[in-house]
Amino acid sequence: MKVYVRPNNIVLVGKAWEIRNKLKEYSHRHVYVKTWINSIKDE
Repeated sequence: MKVYVRPNNIVLVGKAWEIRNKLKEYSHRHVYVKTWINSIKDE
């Protein structure tokens, strides 16, 4: 499973079940993808 973070988007690469699990994990912290990207930019 790989997560590529770019300035305007996030790319998840892996098997479908891995991506689903990763999205569930991130959904506990971020409601929208935009807030997820903004939080990464702030780091």
